[in-house]
Amino acid sequence: MRIKVIINAGGGSVRGEDVTQRLTDAFAQHGVEASVAEVEGAALRAAVQAALDEPWDGIVVGGGDGTIGTAAGLVAGTERPFGVLPLGTRNHFARDLGLPLEVEQAVAVIAAGHLRAIDVARINDRFFVNNATVGIYAEIVRGREYEQTRHGLPKNPATVLATLRALWRFTRHRLSVRAEGWGERLRTPLVFIGNNLYSTSLPNPGRRCALDRGELCLCIARHHSRSAIVRMFVRALRGRLREDRDFEMRAVPEVEIRSHRPSLSVTLDGEVLKMRSPLKCRSWPGALRVFAPVEQGAPPPEPPPGG
Repeated sequence: MRIKVIINAGGGSVRGEDVTQRLTDAFAQHGVEASVAEVEGAALRAAVQAALDEPWDGIVVGGGDGTIGTAAGLVAGTERPFGVLPLGTRNHFARDLGLPLEVEQAVAVIAAGHLRAIDVARINDRFFVNNATVGIYAEIVRGREYEQTRHGLPKNPATVLATLRALWRFTRHRLSVRAEGWGERLRTPLVFIGNNLYSTSLPNPGRRCALDRGELCLCIARHHSRSAIVRMFVRALRGRLREDRDFEMRAVPEVEIRSHRPSLSVTLDGEVLKMRSPLKCRSWPGALRVFAPVEQGAPPPEPPPGG
């Protein structure tokens, strides 16, 4: 098997490390020939597109969820096997895929060659593998990035400061939301759209039990005050959200969000973009063939590409 490995060189988990040699050696131990390239974030799309134009048996990308989502959107629909190296801070997608978070173990999963077809989601002309949000979370992420780049704050303190500022402003958006025969005009601080359904309670809050059901998880926050939103965030961290109290949730194949504003700030897998209204989001079932661990009770894996 010959694969192209593209690493986000700006990721915190790879700074100061000879990741190219480490990964080349790790794949070689499994008989896989890996060509490893480290690129800065802005060059990621071009690097993935160039790899798609070459006859690799798979394209593997290492970085955080934003990096993975960007690359997955380019690979989706091509039938090219896609691999993930969890080199980000939280690695939500890798966790939900069942990947080990230790790099050498993730390499072993890729080398084993077992493939799963999973969904991606599209919002206007961009793709995501985890979730997209409109509202207060986008403000928090944008504020965090400002504090990190302008004042050099570490990620966690920058997040705390950005959250306090977003709560102080507490913007509620007037939106028109339509999904599968249902529609409503509303005023809310947060709309969340997940690629497949998210759990909101223990034992696995914020996790997905499936990535291949062809559905979106539409959640709309009910609360209209700062204090209520703070309490909701605390309950979310403790895995104690309740649909009847905190939000409205629907499983839908597609959703449209309209605003009187010409554009909205949207987070896609933790990265903020300005997107033109209306926002049209839909699931793309089975669009991505991804290297993954063998699921319990699953049929025997496909043979490795090229092997």
